[in-house]
Amino acid sequence: MTGGGRSTVDGMLRRSARRTPDAVAVRYGERSWTYAQLDDAVSRAARVLRDEGLEPGDRVASYGHNSDAYLIGFLACARAGLIHVPVNHNLSGEDLAYIVGQSGSTLVLTDAAVADRLPQGIRTLALHDADSSLLARLRTTEPFDGPEARPEDLVQLLYTSGTTARPKGAMMTHRALVHEYLSAIHALDLRSDDRPVHSLPLYHSAQMHVFLVPYLAIGARNTILDAPDAVRIFDLVEAGEADSLFAPPTVWIGLSRHPEFADRDLSGLRKAYYGASIMPVPVLERLVGRLPRLAFYNCFGQSEIGPLATVLGPDEHAGRMDSCGRPVLFVEAKVVDDAGKDVEDGTPGEVVYRSPQLCEGYWDKPEEAEEAFRDGWFHSGDLAVRDAEGYFTVVDRVKDVINSGGVLVASREVEDALYGHPGVAETAVVGLPDERWIEAVTAVVVPKGEVTEAELVAHARERLAHFKAPKRILFVDELPRNASGKILKRELRDRFAGE
Repeated sequence: MTGGGRSTVDGMLRRSARRTPDAVAVRYGERSWTYAQLDDAVSRAARVLRDEGLEPGDRVASYGHNSDAYLIGFLACARAGLIHVPVNHNLSGEDLAYIVGQSGSTLVLTDAAVADRLPQGIRTLALHDADSSLLARLRTTEPFDGPEARPEDLVQLLYTSGTTARPKGAMMTHRALVHEYLSAIHALDLRSDDRPVHSLPLYHSAQMHVFLVPYLAIGARNTILDAPDAVRIFDLVEAGEADSLFAPPTVWIGLSRHPEFADRDLSGLRKAYYGASIMPVPVLERLVGRLPRLAFYNCFGQSEIGPLATVLGPDEHAGRMDSCGRPVLFVEAKVVDDAGKDVEDGTPGEVVYRSPQLCEGYWDKPEEAEEAFRDGWFHSGDLAVRDAEGYFTVVDRVKDVINSGGVLVASREVEDALYGHPGVAETAVVGLPDERWIEAVTAVVVPKGEVTEAELVAHARERLAHFKAPKRILFVDELPRNASGKILKRELRDRFAGE
């Protein structure tokens, strides 16, 4: 091996191990790894995978819960020249079989708790908690000494969230992810003396690629949790073991409504990152009111760009809480019309990107890749407005804009209005087929306490033009989401289309 000189994902860990070998890199449960120990474990795990008969370019799916072993499995794939395929551990049946099959994965790294959901006949290797697991075999395996991966080699297939269609595997190279890590470190003010806690699923690109691996690259001490358990997070903050947390708005909403949130000493929490879906402005205002000294960062992007594209920093929130910020270090963005022409600032259009962070296309889906990459730009599918200072505000997904009576209505604007009512716990606004309006603006609401449809419609009409106000309110117990917390509006449209 040439010694980690190339810009590769695992090479960043190797350099951290050389700088601070004895510093703690990762803690998970009762296990703790220094940077030297983690780097050695990754090399031995890479050898385990190659001993399984895998060759460079083979796909290895990872289907398990958060753990140190999950992280080691990913980095070991990177070091062994394999292509890692993270899979949502909540998937089962046809959805699970689709990703494993479409990616052509020949081995699945998994947990005992979910292994029985995998398709019959697929080869598996336990990540931990078994005598023959990946972690157990490290003790009797020599470090990998094969050739390094090249920056241009594929290292991961990041499957899109599938909110509008079948998931697509975004083909990420080492070079793309390393650029994204540098963008994250720069834009999010990541420091080696931060104490981040990683509680969101590691199969999701935001937790892994915006926070965990960038923090490993700069030598921070990382704590991995199984899930975003509010009491555990509060305990870590109070003990001085955590001062930085990333979570989607749904989790921040849950934390802010936890019975202990108002009484615990959370003054040690210094950095709060949110993203993966739009944060309702009223919710952000409540969080700021409770923790006025906490620095909030809005992270925005999508799988195809690694996933970080824009950031709104803590000093930029005043007066623009609905903005997702400006492009990060290695991203160029602009807003275009349907013909791909630049639009004037203040005019809604589709956000398009150019960046070394971008994927190489979609795995075995050349037509979809050709559609997304046009005229040298990646078309995001997000409808946004750019202001004169370069700040972007996402209005909606292009496919979620509602055509009501020939007038386009952004669902987010309606959702923000409804979130201002105390009887709304959560809401998603969609367009449903309507003979008169083409699409009727319809709000699907998870209520908080007693509230009626008439109250919410009246509340919306006081704050919006009448054509934007919901024509109907549908009450549900919960909203369908994917693993990253994004609401699956296509499921709502399918569910209520005939009602």
